[in-house]
Amino acid sequence: MDLLNTLVDKGLRRELPTREEALAVLATSDDELLDVVAAAGKVRRQWFGRRVKLNYLVNLKSGLCPEDCSYCSQRLGSKAGILKYTWLKPDEASRAAAAGVAGGAKRVCLVASGRGPTDRDVDRVSKTIEAIKEENEGIEVCACLGLLSDGQADRLRSAGADAYNHNLNTSEETYGAITTTHTYADRVETVQQAQAAGLSACSGLIAGMGESDKDLVDVVFALRDLDPDSVPVNFLIPFEGTPLAKEWNLTPQRCLRILAMVRFVCPDVEVRLAGGREVHLRSMQPLALHLVNSIFLGDYLTSEGQAGQTDLDMIADAGFEVEGAGTTTLPRHRADALGGCGTQDATAGAGCGSHDTAGTAGCGSHGGGGGCGPCGGHGEQEQEPVGAAESATASRTDANGAARTDLVAVRRRGAGTDLAPNA
Repeated sequence: MDLLNTLVDKGLRRELPTREEALAVLATSDDELLDVVAAAGKVRRQWFGRRVKLNYLVNLKSGLCPEDCSYCSQRLGSKAGILKYTWLKPDEASRAAAAGVAGGAKRVCLVASGRGPTDRDVDRVSKTIEAIKEENEGIEVCACLGLLSDGQADRLRSAGADAYNHNLNTSEETYGAITTTHTYADRVETVQQAQAAGLSACSGLIAGMGESDKDLVDVVFALRDLDPDSVPVNFLIPFEGTPLAKEWNLTPQRCLRILAMVRFVCPDVEVRLAGGREVHLRSMQPLALHLVNSIFLGDYLTSEGQAGQTDLDMIADAGFEVEGAGTTTLPRHRADALGGCGTQDATAGAGCGSHDTAGTAGCGSHGGGGGCGPCGGHGEQEQEPVGAAESATASRTDANGAARTDLVAVRRRGAGTDLAPNA
């Protein structure tokens, strides 16, 4: 296909495709899907080989957010049956992080619900970062705390944070239909503040909220302009008790096309498969590894993920390898442009993967608070019927027509509970 040949050539040269080309990827047929995956896979392997970076979420503060993000189970007025707890103590967070590190995670993402941190909150998180780094030598830490005020990014950087996550989520044109308590411009400003402080910027999107192909292309091109080091791609899980509870719009094929489009637009950026992968990609998750080079391990913020060992088996069975702690993430040209740390991977062309001292993964999903857009979790929900989709995108009912209860499970273990995590 001429389109795919053109996109591969551009991706190998780090040349931006046109909007028309990006839209054409989303418009390809299911018959062409494997060709699309193979083409985007060539670009992925050029810049990241067959390495998969593992990230692990620690939910520092869950629920009761004052923001009204329609996708979020922790939003103002949410009736989702989620865990609700206030700030974890630094030692509690460090113990939670250790479970992910033991499972092979290279980066720990610290998330807190809310519009944004107070200065006291930044102090709390700073102590938590220090505790995690003291116990886990070489681990990367990403913070995801919502909208930042002046000076807060610098304070997090001084405390040892390597990255900051804040997602754009959707296009500027449609953002107001998703959230009214803050603006798209607020999100852009926070990403820029993180970059200015020397933090590795992590910013991504949520697909499946009823957006058009144009919206998806618009937000990915906006991310390309912002130039974050990592781009998490989340797939909406429509939580019961939220305004988007009935938005079951995704198929595994649609998800793969979206991931391929992101890879073509952001060829040399860490693309992370984040919240919603188990629910929407299901048995086609291994194909996504040919498009992304980063995933979350185990559970998410507020929903239960695939078992950590299952993730590791999937990576190995698909012919990929977990990126080790001594291996760098970003290609050298990006790391050098960011003032890389000089840590060098044995793999040709690898760089340090951060603005200064660490790799490039961050959080990225729709399970936390409004300001954060939050990191990497599907959000929380009860193991209750999630409602049957009215579209023909996927089977959401059993043979008797009853709503299935096995699609999403609420996280009831790990951080904030007395039960061991699924890591």
